[in-house]
Amino acid sequence: MLIYLIAGEPSGDMLGARLMRALKSQNSSIEFTGVCGDNMEKEGMHSLFDISDLAVMGLVEVIPSIPKVLRHIKETIQDIKEKKPDIVITIDSWSFSARVHKALRKQNIKVKQIHYVAPQVWAWKKKRAKTMYKYIDRLLTLFPNEPQYFTPYNLPTDFVGHPVVESSMINANSNDFISKYNIPKDKKIALILPGSRHNEVANLLPIFLDVVDELKKTNKDLYFVLPTVKTVENRVKNILKQRNSDILVINTQHERYSAAQSACIAIAASGTVALELAIINVPHIIAYKAPALTAWLVRHISNIKYVNLTNILLDKLIVPELLQDKCNKENILKNINLLLDKNSDLYSTQEKGFDELRQNLGVGKVRPSQKAAEIIINEIKGISN
Repeated sequence: MLIYLIAGEPSGDMLGARLMRALKSQNSSIEFTGVCGDNMEKEGMHSLFDISDLAVMGLVEVIPSIPKVLRHIKETIQDIKEKKPDIVITIDSWSFSARVHKALRKQNIKVKQIHYVAPQVWAWKKKRAKTMYKYIDRLLTLFPNEPQYFTPYNLPTDFVGHPVVESSMINANSNDFISKYNIPKDKKIALILPGSRHNEVANLLPIFLDVVDELKKTNKDLYFVLPTVKTVENRVKNILKQRNSDILVINTQHERYSAAQSACIAIAASGTVALELAIINVPHIIAYKAPALTAWLVRHISNIKYVNLTNILLDKLIVPELLQDKCNKENILKNINLLLDKNSDLYSTQEKGFDELRQNLGVGKVRPSQKAAEIIINEIKGISN
């Protein structure tokens, strides 16, 4: 059984690695091929090309990357034709994934097609839900409210659960990280998380470093750590070098998880990592700044109240969202100082909110990757769910 997997960014790569493990636990003879990152490669898969080529976010920022992305789509389609897999599963990155699925349909390539992680039609482009059945055979979603947007339009859709509930971060050992780097016992770990895309790091890291400089003056017990990923590691280190910053940079999954378990505070770009921080009860804020045109477009085509997943899922402001003009040194510093004070209302709000979130997501129950694997195996075998 040959499964073709496509993960276009680090979060999808991590999701894909869990899915691979779950699939192998059901059928040890399954083979994998396709497009992936480091985590999926560790599970025994070789990537057709480096996914850092796709690590661009933004309605405007993506334009210079279009020729390279189009070339990779053609390469992917040709690879699928040659390898003739039993199924093609794309993971997140719908902009890239959709073009692959549409090309497969247009060229009449007979292969089952599944997409894992629903595009956020509840936030924008609701009409997209009406047409997805034309390009994929099944959709797997992370949130329980999502199937209702797709099933009325003839697309079999299954809620499998969010991967954050099975993240290794939950059970990571904080002592591993502290011991490896000989961090003094009187120090408190503060995480700096400027994102996993090049434009995010370029926009956010300089602002985050301004905050770090101020915090160092007033909080001598803070020890700053910057977890990063392969796709942007060099850019991160170059910026730190230009600033003569002594922040510790770590780049392995084990270290990232162990450091997070050690943390007392975090400054993060919005994304899955913020949800992971909430699950393990690390007080944090999110800050994000996109180019003005991108931000204007997003405001005018989206209909969401919040951007942070914790806030969206609980439908209330638990994690401060410092976006665009609010993403500045003063605002970040103000909120971080509140979270460093365990008697503050903000600290209390997050503590209660994170507990509610864990209950809602079913932490400790059936693993989403296992549920997804069962659906995929049945789809290949032609068993209806």
